[in-house]
Amino acid sequence: MIKFMLMVNRQGQTRLSRFYQPMELSRRTLLEADVVRCCLSRKKDECSFVEYKDFKLVYRQYAALYIVVGVTDNENELSVYELLHNFVEVLDKYFSRVSELDIMFNMDRVHVLLDEMIQNGLVVETNKSRLLAPLAALDKMAEG
Repeated sequence: MIKFMLMVNRQGQTRLSRFYQPMELSRRTLLEADVVRCCLSRKKDECSFVEYKDFKLVYRQYAALYIVVGVTDNENELSVYELLHNFVEVLDKYFSRVSELDIMFNMDRVHVLLDEMIQNGLVVETNKSRLLAPLAALDKMAEG
């Protein structure tokens, strides 16, 4: 099960944060800072899976952004790793070469996409055309 998903830049600034289990805001902030520090300090040739406290971290770097997912111990790390890639591919398709600025200025669209993929910490959809359908509907409504 997925506990949280973070998207941070190289400076450690959080660009996206979604928690699937309730957590106090103060604990959430500390957890984010610690997780980001842990992932950013790793070298490129090190594994993208990290044992962290009572769960695992799966992260992937895309240009200047890191996407970090906290999962339970019984979750398959490789499937989560591929989920991250699928998420970025869908963002890339929607924004046509997604950038950090696209994410910052279209946070609502990114959250819609993420909510279509993951609900209550479980992956519910990975098909790219099905994931993009709600965004296309929103864009159509905005135009007309």
